[in-house]
Amino acid sequence: MVPHRASALVLTLLLIAAPALAACSGGSEESAPDLLAHAEHILDETKTAHFVLESSGAPDTGTVLTGGEGDIARPASFQGTLKVRTSGSPLDLKVISVNGTVYAQLPFTTTYSVVDPAQFGFGDPGALLDPDTGISQLLAQAESAKLGGERRVGGEVVREVTARIPGELVEQILTSKDPSKPVEARFSIAPESGELRRAELTGPFYEAGSDATFTVRLSDFGDDVQITAPPTG
Repeated sequence: MVPHRASALVLTLLLIAAPALAACSGGSEESAPDLLAHAEHILDETKTAHFVLESSGAPDTGTVLTGGEGDIARPASFQGTLKVRTSGSPLDLKVISVNGTVYAQLPFTTTYSVVDPAQFGFGDPGALLDPDTGISQLLAQAESAKLGGERRVGGEVVREVTARIPGELVEQILTSKDPSKPVEARFSIAPESGELRRAELTGPFYEAGSDATFTVRLSDFGDDVQITAPPTG
């Protein structure tokens, strides 16, 4: 009888412990709003990040931002290359932004000039880590958030969250030709660290009534990045 009683005791203990074990080994139990809030907090706390921007659906007319890659540093700095399409032709612009002043190395030049980034179809990239005007606002003001599945990105498991972002906000941070229309978002968040790894946004970025997609990828949170204003010619 003793062995039977011992087996029953072990079974009872396992049943009691099962929920705790599942919580420890079964991945994140955070809700969609909790995951977004966690990712927003981490992004607002980080001093630097590397970002890659890609797009699809850009028109062949006008001057528009299509992609780019660079480093962002708090409080308001950026250094990298932004890809612009003007009248159907691609253009790579080396860009540095420091404290609200944007510098670009224009075609056929070897020095930087102060520019208005709007003429190239983008805003100040140095503001992307600003808690009030940057990427974290997309997380803070996301609506109708729903948990998606888990997937592996670069060897790391991320959890997806789908949501809608007010068009007026997206116009301020990126661009929109119809701010009255919400933008569909798919965020990929690393549950353990809370770091936002990827944000895929679909909306009328280039033309009203025609959707395009921007994909932002973030990495290297907190790396030592030094950005200074360049000499101008």
